[in-house]
Amino acid sequence: MKNLITDLKTFLILWSTQSLSQLGSSMTGFALTLWLYQKTGSALQTALLSICSYAPYVATSIFAGAFSDRWNKKKIMLACDTFAACCSVIVLFLLKAELLQPVHMYLLNAISGLMNSVQQPASDVAMTIIIPDKYYQKASGLKSLSNSLITIFNPVLATAVFSLLGMEAVISIDLTTFAIAFLTLLFKVNIPSGQERDFAKKESFIETVRSGLSYLNNNRLILTLILFLAGINFVASAFDAVLPALILPKANGGEAILGIVSSCAGIATLVGSLATVLLPAPKNRIRVIYLTMLFSLGTENFLLSFSDSPILWCLGQLIGWFFVPVMNANLDVILRTSIPLEMQGRVYSCRNTLQFFTIPIGLFVGGGMVDKVCEPLMRSVAVGSLTARLFGTGKGSGAAFMLFLLGITGVIICLIFGRILQNYTYTDYPEN
Repeated sequence: MKNLITDLKTFLILWSTQSLSQLGSSMTGFALTLWLYQKTGSALQTALLSICSYAPYVATSIFAGAFSDRWNKKKIMLACDTFAACCSVIVLFLLKAELLQPVHMYLLNAISGLMNSVQQPASDVAMTIIIPDKYYQKASGLKSLSNSLITIFNPVLATAVFSLLGMEAVISIDLTTFAIAFLTLLFKVNIPSGQERDFAKKESFIETVRSGLSYLNNNRLILTLILFLAGINFVASAFDAVLPALILPKANGGEAILGIVSSCAGIATLVGSLATVLLPAPKNRIRVIYLTMLFSLGTENFLLSFSDSPILWCLGQLIGWFFVPVMNANLDVILRTSIPLEMQGRVYSCRNTLQFFTIPIGLFVGGGMVDKVCEPLMRSVAVGSLTARLFGTGKGSGAAFMLFLLGITGVIICLIFGRILQNYTYTDYPEN
């Protein structure tokens, strides 16, 4: 354990302070959602906050890697963090002046999303540089652990501070955590550089962008894994859109039950993250990736679609999310050990675009299918029919039927890509 802490000292410092800053930012995002909904009463206007943040991230990620591979990683992270903090300061100023409007929040969220698209690949490459090869899986498990804790505590802390002290207090906490992370990165974390300057002399910016796509085209294992996760993200985001429609209308559901069921996802990823840190490296990482997703999607969606019990809803969430950190850790090891360091920024950026563009599509399809197809269909079903006995009747039965369809879709995606991935071989350290 002493050697582990010594070897990962730089990573642990960077990871802990950046996670703290991420918690502060997440609290601000959640509190702004509450503030905007109180002000407008519109679910659509509130949802636009996420859309405005996510759209620039997806649209520009494919180009952001070129910056990451050509520029100093530490300077990129510091600059992007500063821009994000400035957005929070602007929100605080407009709020105190009673001038804050939804349009301001959409614009600032778009800027934050743009900065995140540049910072993310730089941060990923920085982690590769400072983490010894043999600790990739454990480091990925720790990152999943912090993300899980943020998922669990962010809504609780943001709601408590927002209710008791107001929006200004939430933003003040955000800026405090930013200052801690910024100063630590500036003075306490050394990220070796030099390769980006050498590489910048060899390729133009456009050539750098193209080379990321070319690398994926020539390395079909990585491309296939990315496309597989794009399919998984489609099903998972559609699930997120459907879950409230399943639980809120039910007599044994409601907002409190939805909150409990949703928190089970954070609890499951927390436990899964701890397991990832403790588990030894598997013999076949590729097999772990698609089998964990097959089990998760094939269990959670069907359990929730056929059940009318909050206990089983929670159990479905626990089962469905437990293996996500395990999958992410194995994917992370494959990417870090397979992609050359000087190529990782642009490849990660291409990954972000290809892997995450299905999320807004899944949200739209999930919500649209429930409202326009599944709910009207279930209203026309006879009370004593097999379909009614399986998925129930009344409000929420359409969501249950949609989850059943998502379960089938998820299983098909896992089986198809599992068959394709069986054709590839991988070792943790191919250069050895």
